[in-house]
Amino acid sequence: MRRWAFLLRPQWLALFVVVLAFAYLCFTVLAPWQLGKNTKTSRENAQISRSLDADPVPVTSVLPQQDSSAPQEQWQRVTATGRYVPDVQVLARLRLIDGDPAFEVLVPFAVDGGPTVLVDRGYVRPVEGSAVPPIDAVPTGPVTITARLRDSEGLAGKAPFDADGVQQVYSINIEQISALTGVPLAGSYLQLVDGQPGGLGTIPLPHLDAGPFLSYGIQWIAFGIIAPIGVGYFVYSEIQVRRREKAAAAAAAADTDDASAAPLTTEQKLADRYGKRR
Repeated sequence: MRRWAFLLRPQWLALFVVVLAFAYLCFTVLAPWQLGKNTKTSRENAQISRSLDADPVPVTSVLPQQDSSAPQEQWQRVTATGRYVPDVQVLARLRLIDGDPAFEVLVPFAVDGGPTVLVDRGYVRPVEGSAVPPIDAVPTGPVTITARLRDSEGLAGKAPFDADGVQQVYSINIEQISALTGVPLAGSYLQLVDGQPGGLGTIPLPHLDAGPFLSYGIQWIAFGIIAPIGVGYFVYSEIQVRRREKAAAAAAAADTDDASAAPLTTEQKLADRYGKRR
């Protein structure tokens, strides 16, 4: 057991702790994080592809009640007949459309015989840096709209605020917007397609790109495997060096004249551990 005693030294114990913590993070945090993003992106790409060829369906077929949501039908085109709720408007700020900043304009829409849903009318560009531009009013009478179903977004961690006479939010979180406006809203919202009553700048569909998330996830798994293997290699190398040192010391004690049995120099020790310099 004495040959393994060096592993109890503080520097070796610190190395084991760091490597084990790194491997644990790779398998439990970093790899699942990237693989989860890949799963989400792949799911969204499949939904977009399916929606391109699917005919629009009545919104009440996927959101029949006020508390309904349709996460499995995201991007599906739907039709809705009803009225925009007047004088209730919220802006989602700090959005990027085609690489440029924009506000997305959000208004409740009361569906005939169905729920009240949040409608994303599209985008407007800020003026004078970050000021809200004039925004056309929504139609006041009954209209029929075609839109795409969208999932509620997560909270951005910043509180809504009032600026330029309109409430502004940092994410399209339906629960937050419902509380802000006092209007009950269904669990999914509608993003208008081009040429709709009340529509503004049309928000383009995302590019169907899976991204690098799968390869990143695999890389983190590989790192989690390689790190302990690397420590094992260093332990093995240390044991081999110590054996040679012990043999050299024994030969020197026996007063041997064999030059090959002389104590190892510092350069030889480093070469045994890390390889010879070329």
